[in-house]
Amino acid sequence: MKRCEWAKSELAVRYHDEEWGRPVHDDRVLFEFLILEGAQAGLSWETILKKRERYREVFAGFDPAKVARFSAARVEKLLLDPGIVRNRLKVESAVRNAREFLAVQREFGSFDAYVWRFVDPTGEGKARVNGWRTMGEVPARTAESDAMSKALKKRGFRFVGSTICYAFMQAVGMVNDHVVTCARHPDGGAAAEAAR
Repeated sequence: MKRCEWAKSELAVRYHDEEWGRPVHDDRVLFEFLILEGAQAGLSWETILKKRERYREVFAGFDPAKVARFSAARVEKLLLDPGIVRNRLKVESAVRNAREFLAVQREFGSFDAYVWRFVDPTGEGKARVNGWRTMGEVPARTAESDAMSKALKKRGFRFVGSTICYAFMQAVGMVNDHVVTCARHPDGGAAAEAAR
């Protein structure tokens, strides 16, 4: 199967094939990716994938209501756990972001309803499908991720810069950035077959 060139390790291939670019509308999963993308800042995504199961364990299955109640003592305990990224600002931001996440849910009914409007103003939750020929063409940020970052920061979220927001959009399928030759692109890699 033809894949995007970054999917090299067994873990990355599984993530590429089963998750990356697939539209997500489940608030718990959206919260998980929001926290993991923030944790990834300055690190490789492979590092985060390796730590993902431990994150799920220590961050209460990424239940935002539970994470929002984490105490300072709980944060200190997390900072001793080698199974996660032990960066104080990132761990503290996860707790703060959980609180802001709940505020968005109260205001909009769901985080899903709020966040997807950055790529689909109709509210139908449709992904933006791009037609990149190589991964080198894929941007690190877009006008949409700039807008999302600005809006989230205004609400008090942390570790939500535009590049992080764009990676989040890719991860949860708000944008489909599989290259056109990849079997996971909506064309099913038809461009690769046509080029033969």
